[in-house]
Amino acid sequence: MASKRSRTPESEYEQAIQPYVPVIKRAESLAVKCTNRNSPVVVFAHGAGAPSTSEWMIRWKNLLASALNAVEVVTFNYPYINGRRKAAPKPEKLVGFHCDIVRKVAAKYPEHPLILAGKSMGSSCCLLGYPLKATNGVIRDELLLQLTVPIMFVQGGNDGFCPLESLEMVRKKLKAINALHVIANGDHSFQIAKKNLELTGMTHEEAEERAVEAVALFISQITSKKKVSVQ
Repeated sequence: MASKRSRTPESEYEQAIQPYVPVIKRAESLAVKCTNRNSPVVVFAHGAGAPSTSEWMIRWKNLLASALNAVEVVTFNYPYINGRRKAAPKPEKLVGFHCDIVRKVAAKYPEHPLILAGKSMGSSCCLLGYPLKATNGVIRDELLLQLTVPIMFVQGGNDGFCPLESLEMVRKKLKAINALHVIANGDHSFQIAKKNLELTGMTHEEAEERAVEAVALFISQITSKKKVSVQ
Protein backbone atom coordinates (compact mmCIF):
# COMPACT_ATOMS: atom_id res chain seq x y z
CA MET A 1 0.00 0.00 0.00
CA ALA A 2 1.45 3.32 -1.06
CA SER A 3 2.19 5.73 1.76
CA LYS A 4 0.59 9.14 1.75
CA ARG A 5 2.82 12.04 0.80
CA SER A 6 3.56 14.33 3.71
CA ARG A 7 2.09 17.81 3.37
CA THR A 8 4.59 20.60 3.74
CA PRO A 9 3.62 24.16 4.74
CA GLU A 10 4.43 25.21 1.17
CA SER A 11 2.05 22.67 -0.36
CA GLU A 12 -0.71 23.59 2.09
CA TYR A 13 -0.27 27.25 1.18
CA GLU A 14 -0.40 26.51 -2.54
CA GLN A 15 -3.57 24.46 -2.08
CA ALA A 16 -5.18 27.17 0.04
CA ILE A 17 -4.61 29.96 -2.50
CA GLN A 18 -5.49 27.86 -5.55
CA PRO A 19 -9.13 29.10 -5.74
CA TYR A 20 -7.85 32.70 -5.72
CA VAL A 21 -5.20 32.32 -8.44
CA PRO A 22 -7.49 33.43 -11.32
CA VAL A 23 -8.51 36.53 -9.38
CA ILE A 24 -4.91 37.39 -8.54
CA LYS A 25 -3.76 36.94 -12.15
CA ARG A 26 -6.63 39.08 -13.43
CA ALA A 27 -5.81 41.87 -11.00
CA GLU A 28 -2.16 41.77 -12.01
CA SER A 29 -2.98 41.89 -15.71
CA LEU A 30 -5.30 44.86 -15.26
CA ALA A 31 -2.92 46.93 -13.16
CA VAL A 32 -1.30 49.88 -14.90
CA LYS A 33 2.29 48.94 -15.57
CA CYS A 34 4.29 52.08 -15.01
CA THR A 35 7.87 52.87 -14.22
CA ASN A 36 8.49 54.55 -10.88
CA ARG A 37 8.83 57.91 -12.59
CA ASN A 38 5.61 57.45 -14.55
CA SER A 39 3.54 56.34 -11.56
CA PRO A 40 0.99 59.09 -10.94
CA VAL A 41 0.23 60.91 -7.73
CA VAL A 42 -3.47 61.44 -7.10
CA VAL A 43 -5.15 64.26 -5.17
CA PHE A 44 -8.55 62.85 -4.20
CA ALA A 45 -11.21 65.21 -2.83
CA HIS A 46 -14.33 64.19 -0.89
CA GLY A 47 -17.91 65.20 -1.65
CA ALA A 48 -20.18 67.58 0.20
CA GLY A 49 -21.67 65.20 2.73
CA ALA A 50 -18.86 62.96 3.95
CA PRO A 51 -15.19 63.44 4.92
CA SER A 52 -12.10 61.75 3.52
CA THR A 53 -12.37 59.14 6.29
CA SER A 54 -15.75 57.84 5.10
CA GLU A 55 -16.02 54.20 4.08
CA TRP A 56 -16.68 55.20 0.45
CA MET A 57 -13.64 57.46 0.25
CA ILE A 58 -11.34 54.90 1.84
CA ARG A 59 -12.56 52.17 -0.50
CA TRP A 60 -12.07 54.29 -3.61
CA LYS A 61 -8.72 55.58 -2.38
CA ASN A 62 -7.53 51.98 -2.23
CA LEU A 63 -9.08 51.14 -5.60
CA LEU A 64 -7.34 54.08 -7.28
CA ALA A 65 -4.02 53.39 -5.57
CA SER A 66 -4.02 49.79 -6.75
CA ALA A 67 -5.36 50.27 -10.28
CA LEU A 68 -3.13 53.26 -11.07
CA ASN A 69 -0.02 51.95 -9.29
CA ALA A 70 -0.02 55.39 -7.70
CA VAL A 71 2.98 56.63 -5.79
CA GLU A 72 0.45 58.17 -3.38
CA VAL A 73 -3.26 58.97 -3.22
CA VAL A 74 -3.59 62.12 -1.15
CA THR A 75 -6.90 62.78 0.59
CA PHE A 76 -7.85 65.74 2.75
CA ASN A 77 -10.81 67.42 4.40
CA TYR A 78 -12.18 70.79 3.37
CA PRO A 79 -12.17 73.19 6.36
CA TYR A 80 -15.95 73.14 6.88
CA ILE A 81 -15.85 69.38 7.57
CA ASN A 82 -13.68 69.89 10.64
CA GLY A 83 -15.78 72.72 12.04
CA ARG A 84 -19.29 72.98 13.42
CA ARG A 85 -20.83 73.88 10.10
CA LYS A 86 -22.31 70.79 8.44
CA ALA A 87 -23.58 72.20 5.16
CA ALA A 88 -20.99 72.61 2.44
CA PRO A 89 -20.37 76.16 1.19
CA LYS A 90 -20.50 76.99 -2.49
CA PRO A 91 -17.75 75.10 -4.34
CA GLU A 92 -16.08 78.30 -5.53
CA LYS A 93 -15.30 79.14 -1.89
CA LEU A 94 -13.28 75.94 -1.60
CA VAL A 95 -11.18 76.36 -4.73
CA GLY A 96 -8.35 78.24 -3.02
CA PHE A 97 -7.95 75.60 -0.31
CA HIS A 98 -8.07 72.82 -2.91
CA CYS A 99 -5.43 74.56 -5.05
CA ASP A 100 -3.11 74.89 -2.06
CA ILE A 101 -3.28 71.13 -1.50
CA VAL A 102 -2.58 70.48 -5.18
CA ARG A 103 0.42 72.83 -5.21
CA LYS A 104 1.95 71.13 -2.17
CA VAL A 105 1.51 67.66 -3.67
CA ALA A 106 2.93 68.79 -7.03
CA ALA A 107 5.97 70.22 -5.26
CA LYS A 108 6.47 66.96 -3.36
CA TYR A 109 6.30 64.82 -6.52
CA PRO A 110 7.61 67.07 -9.33
CA GLU A 111 8.52 64.19 -11.65
CA HIS A 112 5.23 62.29 -11.41
CA PRO A 113 2.04 62.83 -13.40
CA LEU A 114 -0.54 64.63 -11.27
CA ILE A 115 -4.11 63.31 -11.34
CA LEU A 116 -6.97 65.25 -9.75
CA ALA A 117 -9.89 63.06 -8.69
CA GLY A 118 -12.96 63.75 -6.63
CA LYS A 119 -16.35 62.57 -5.46
CA SER A 120 -19.37 64.66 -6.42
CA MET A 121 -18.70 68.23 -5.21
CA GLY A 122 -14.96 67.50 -5.00
CA SER A 123 -14.79 66.34 -8.62
CA SER A 124 -11.78 67.47 -10.61
CA CYS A 125 -10.45 65.79 -13.75
CA CYS A 126 -11.41 62.28 -12.71
CA LEU A 127 -15.04 62.87 -11.82
CA LEU A 128 -16.66 60.20 -9.66
CA GLY A 129 -20.35 60.99 -9.61
CA TYR A 130 -20.30 64.55 -10.96
CA PRO A 131 -23.38 66.49 -9.72
CA LEU A 132 -24.28 67.94 -13.10
CA LYS A 133 -27.86 68.78 -12.19
CA ALA A 134 -28.51 71.01 -9.19
CA THR A 135 -31.54 70.52 -6.95
CA ASN A 136 -33.19 73.50 -8.66
CA GLY A 137 -32.67 71.89 -12.06
CA VAL A 138 -29.79 74.10 -13.20
CA ILE A 139 -27.14 72.27 -15.26
CA ARG A 140 -23.68 72.82 -13.75
CA ASP A 141 -21.60 72.76 -16.93
CA GLU A 142 -19.86 76.14 -16.86
CA LEU A 143 -16.67 74.83 -15.23
CA LEU A 144 -16.59 71.73 -17.41
CA LEU A 145 -16.77 73.83 -20.58
CA GLN A 146 -13.71 75.80 -19.46
CA LEU A 147 -11.50 72.75 -18.90
CA THR A 148 -8.81 71.85 -21.41
CA VAL A 149 -7.27 68.92 -19.52
CA PRO A 150 -8.59 65.39 -20.15
CA ILE A 151 -11.72 64.46 -18.20
CA MET A 152 -12.89 61.03 -17.08
CA PHE A 153 -16.51 60.69 -15.97
CA VAL A 154 -17.68 57.77 -13.84
CA GLN A 155 -21.43 57.97 -13.33
CA GLY A 156 -24.17 55.79 -11.93
CA GLY A 157 -26.80 55.01 -14.54
CA ASN A 158 -29.57 55.95 -12.10
CA ASP A 159 -27.91 59.03 -10.62
CA GLY A 160 -30.56 61.74 -10.33
CA PHE A 161 -27.84 64.37 -9.98
CA CYS A 162 -26.48 63.52 -13.43
CA PRO A 163 -29.00 62.36 -16.03
CA LEU A 164 -27.00 60.63 -18.74
CA GLU A 165 -28.90 62.40 -21.51
CA SER A 166 -27.88 65.78 -20.07
CA LEU A 167 -24.30 64.63 -19.63
CA GLU A 168 -24.09 63.51 -23.26
CA MET A 169 -25.23 66.95 -24.40
CA VAL A 170 -22.55 68.58 -22.26
CA ARG A 171 -19.84 66.19 -23.46
CA LYS A 172 -20.54 67.16 -27.07
CA LYS A 173 -19.68 70.76 -26.18
CA LEU A 174 -16.50 70.04 -24.23
CA LYS A 175 -13.14 71.27 -25.51
CA ALA A 176 -11.27 68.64 -23.55
CA ILE A 177 -10.72 65.01 -24.43
CA ASN A 178 -13.16 63.08 -22.31
CA ALA A 179 -14.50 59.60 -21.66
CA LEU A 180 -17.41 58.11 -19.74
CA HIS A 181 -17.89 54.89 -17.81
CA VAL A 182 -21.41 54.16 -16.64
CA ILE A 183 -22.06 51.91 -13.65
CA ALA A 184 -25.32 50.33 -14.78
CA ASN A 185 -28.19 51.00 -12.36
CA GLY A 186 -25.82 52.75 -9.95
CA ASP A 187 -26.96 55.73 -7.89
CA HIS A 188 -24.97 58.86 -6.97
CA SER A 189 -22.65 56.78 -4.78
CA PHE A 190 -22.61 53.87 -7.25
CA GLN A 191 -24.85 51.71 -5.07
CA ILE A 192 -26.87 49.16 -7.03
CA ALA A 193 -30.15 47.61 -5.91
CA LYS A 194 -29.93 43.89 -5.14
CA LYS A 195 -32.49 42.95 -7.80
CA ASN A 196 -30.42 44.72 -10.47
CA LEU A 197 -27.24 43.01 -9.34
CA GLU A 198 -28.98 39.65 -9.60
CA LEU A 199 -30.09 40.43 -13.14
CA THR A 200 -26.53 41.19 -14.26
CA GLY A 201 -24.90 38.39 -12.28
CA MET A 202 -22.36 40.89 -11.00
CA THR A 203 -21.45 41.92 -7.47
CA HIS A 204 -21.20 45.53 -6.37
CA GLU A 205 -17.46 45.06 -5.90
CA GLU A 206 -17.08 43.82 -9.47
CA ALA A 207 -19.05 46.81 -10.80
CA GLU A 208 -16.72 49.23 -9.02
CA GLU A 209 -13.65 47.28 -10.12
CA ARG A 210 -14.73 47.62 -13.75
CA ALA A 211 -15.18 51.34 -13.21
CA VAL A 212 -11.72 51.85 -11.75
CA GLU A 213 -10.25 49.72 -14.56
CA ALA A 214 -11.80 52.18 -17.04
CA VAL A 215 -10.23 55.05 -15.11
CA ALA A 216 -6.84 53.30 -15.13
CA LEU A 217 -6.98 52.72 -18.88
CA PHE A 218 -7.89 56.35 -19.57
CA ILE A 219 -5.11 57.68 -17.34
CA SER A 220 -2.60 55.21 -18.76
CA GLN A 221 -3.35 56.52 -22.23
CA ILE A 222 -3.06 60.13 -21.09
CA THR A 223 0.19 59.71 -19.17
CA SER A 224 1.79 57.71 -21.97
CA LYS A 225 0.67 60.38 -24.48
CA LYS A 226 -1.40 57.92 -26.46
CA LYS A 227 -4.59 58.85 -28.23
CA VAL A 228 -7.54 58.44 -25.90
CA SER A 229 -10.58 56.60 -27.23
CA VAL A 230 -13.74 58.45 -26.37
CA GLN A 231 -16.89 56.47 -25.68
